[in-house]
Amino acid sequence: MGTPRRSGALIIMPAWNEAEAIGGTIQTVRAIVPHHDILVVDDGSKDATARIAAEAGAAVLRLPFNLGVGGAMRAGFKYALRNGYTRAIQVDSDGQHDPHDIDRVLAGLEHADISIGARFAGRGSYDAKGPRRWAMVVLAKVISAVAGARLTDVTSGFRAANLKALHQYMEHFPAEYLGDTIDSLVVAVKSGCKVIQVPVEMKARQAGTPSHSPWKATIYLARSGLVLCFALARPRTKMPAEITAPAAGDIAGETGASA
Repeated sequence: MGTPRRSGALIIMPAWNEAEAIGGTIQTVRAIVPHHDILVVDDGSKDATARIAAEAGAAVLRLPFNLGVGGAMRAGFKYALRNGYTRAIQVDSDGQHDPHDIDRVLAGLEHADISIGARFAGRGSYDAKGPRRWAMVVLAKVISAVAGARLTDVTSGFRAANLKALHQYMEHFPAEYLGDTIDSLVVAVKSGCKVIQVPVEMKARQAGTPSHSPWKATIYLARSGLVLCFALARPRTKMPAEITAPAAGDIAGETGASA
């Protein structure tokens, strides 16, 4: 018997030391889109992130050590396929992604395999300046050319994937720095996935301190350019003719999952 398909989507929240914000984020998301399930991938947190997430009603995967967003999301994608979801969407655990936009981003999957919640597409007041913004503009132009679609926010982590993209992600999702955004998008496009963007708004963090500074923005510019070069140099990949869901015990942190 095959794995049953879910009618709702899986909301994947990678979280690293987000104890201050994770509970409120989950409660807000559950109140606005109760028809979707929430999975928190605790990325080796040293605080109470996993406990608070479980108490707030999310399923939790606990990774034994910090793998970064790419590694956490890959575990989340495997969980989605193993449990019969045909759609999944990444949502920040710090509350910056507006839950009201979740269904709007998911609706983009009616026309594409990957739907990106874009911050620079005519909605909201989110802005980035200096080297960080320069990098975003250049990345958007180059990847738009590769994808054959106008994309303005290719570094957005607010993105959804259908079954085709989930299968591709499970095989090729990069775990390196910026791999979860730039590299994964280029590789998915080269594998035949269609990409679309949906305008969204960004909210302020519920807790914690943003990591932006002029120096970090300059480093971001250099690193993002390097990541793009590596992504473009990757060979075109083919979708496997048949992909089965991950077997029991094949998902990192699965033994610590709770519903």
